Amino acid sequence: MSVAFFKMNGLGNDFVVVDTRARKLKIGAVAAKRIGDRHRGVGFDQLLVIEPASGAGDAVLRIWNPDGSKAEACGNGTRCVADLLLKETGKASLSLLTDGGLLHCRRTDDGRVTVDMGEPKLDWQDIPIAERMDTRTLDIKVGPIDAPVLFGPSAVNMGNPHCIFFVENAEAHDLKKIGPMIEYHPLFPERANISLAQVKSKNEIRLRVWERGAGMTLACGSAACATTVAAARRKLADRKVRIVLDGGPLDIEWRDDNHVLMTGPTELNFTGELADSYFADDAS
Repeated sequence: MSVAFFKMNGLGNDFVVVDTRARKLKIGAVAAKRIGDRHRGVGFDQLLVIEPASGAGDAVLRIWNPDGSKAEACGNGTRCVADLLLKETGKASLSLLTDGGLLHCRRTDDGRVTVDMGEPKLDWQDIPIAERMDTRTLDIKVGPIDAPVLFGPSAVNMGNPHCIFFVENAEAHDLKKIGPMIEYHPLFPERANISLAQVKSKNEIRLRVWERGAGMTLACGSAACATTVAAARRKLADRKVRIVLDGGPLDIEWRDDNHVLMTGPTELNFTGELADSYFADDAS
């Protein structure tokens, strides 16, 4: 037997979507790593598993990284799943229950999808940070102590922890080297997504992202939201900005009610079948 899947992307941030509402499957870390292998599996930045609704929302969304770790939130992935379910149901809006909370989604007039990513968590214990600290400017430095290359990042939790360095030129730093080093920094007991943000104007920010458990990615919706919040807190940008990622732009708004809205495109690349062997021997 086999299981159908959708291969989708949001600005190049790519996903494998598996719908388990009709057929219950045991999907956990082992299956995620098998499917996520870009040489022997399908490959993805995140695995998105749709489960039947369990009280709140229209469906449950589980998120896995290719290293087998779980993710609490994925903005681009949520948009992709919402796009599928909005087309399936014909609804104008719906909500998805994730480990990071209930996310409300709607179709925009221009065909894109907006996700209400909820309220950012800003207190040090909610990121979480290992010790009490002002999350606007963390005591983290990269490079020589007396002349660091990067320093003083902000931290925001948008369903998952983010560390954002504001830089003059986002292209000038080796994020493939910096990303894993800071992802595992002792200040982040649950690791963190690492971003380099270049503020180009009050309403445009260039962003590059290293995703926790996934590595370099063309786009990251929760990072775009976290960066918008961090930039506004440091008075570097407005609360409504365009975030330009390697894969393209996302429109982010940190509303006065403290909710962060993310709007962007989605794309269905292809559909396929996964052999049942991908799900064998999974302990989860």
